[in-house]
Amino acid sequence: MQKTTSSKRKLTPYAVATSLLLVAGAATGLIAGVTPATAASLAQQPDTQIAVFMIPLTILVLAVMFEVTRMVLRGAVPAELPARSRRPPLSDRHAEN
Repeated sequence: MQKTTSSKRKLTPYAVATSLLLVAGAATGLIAGVTPATAASLAQQPDTQIAVFMIPLTILVLAVMFEVTRMVLRGAVPAELPARSRRPPLSDRHAEN
């Protein structure tokens, strides 16, 4: 049986937290006066386009590095597989009989 590195947790708290974060971000944008027209003109700038691409990519790379470090520190890295045996395939054994 395969061992998993994560415990079985319910995703409900994470879904609620994500939804609240999305609502808070949208509310902050509306309070700051960001409208679709100003956002569209802002999106034409090269610095904004680079940031929109690089920030999620950087977060993804950091998340992967965090998960790899967490697995290594917990000692959950799977062991190497044993060497394969040098038996001839079954099709060759049946042909001799």
